[in-house]
Amino acid sequence: MEVYLQEDSLTTCGYKNNNMDKLGIANDEVARKIMEGFKINWMAMKDGETGAVHWRCKNWDNNVLDKTETFPKDLLKCRVVTREINFTSKEEIKEFHLLQRIYLAGKVIEEWHFKFGFVIPNSTNTWEQTIEAAAPEDMIPIEILNSSMMIETLFLIRDQVIYRSKMRVQYKCMFPI
Repeated sequence: MEVYLQEDSLTTCGYKNNNMDKLGIANDEVARKIMEGFKINWMAMKDGETGAVHWRCKNWDNNVLDKTETFPKDLLKCRVVTREINFTSKEEIKEFHLLQRIYLAGKVIEEWHFKFGFVIPNSTNTWEQTIEAAAPEDMIPIEILNSSMMIETLFLIRDQVIYRSKMRVQYKCMFPI
């Protein structure tokens, strides 16, 4: 099943899309300058209780807006998941935060806001976000989630979207990292 985002999804919740280009980067001059010096270096998903790494992307490609990633199905058994994003910024960023939306069959089923705050210029940072899982009886079966779930992540400064990525998710049995 293909999952598509509605084009107006970037303007909900009071956030402005500022005439995004095809890579999801605002055409605003200040946002462009920040994004030219902004790089996601790597991302990881860990068991929030044990610290065990279940998934890692060591070479994040900031130029790919729409990608597909495979997560180990054991990640769905974690009661708490910690996502780590390691990023570098050449520019100072004030009020940096992200909005993450989880889509299933094209509809938002979950939405989370994470605040980082101030980013020092010429710095590398590791940002952890913790997500608590639903009770086991409330979890959506893997057969429904697999390949029909999409994660949209909006990186924002105040209420301005400066970068957006979409990730289609597949779950498979995998060896530990």
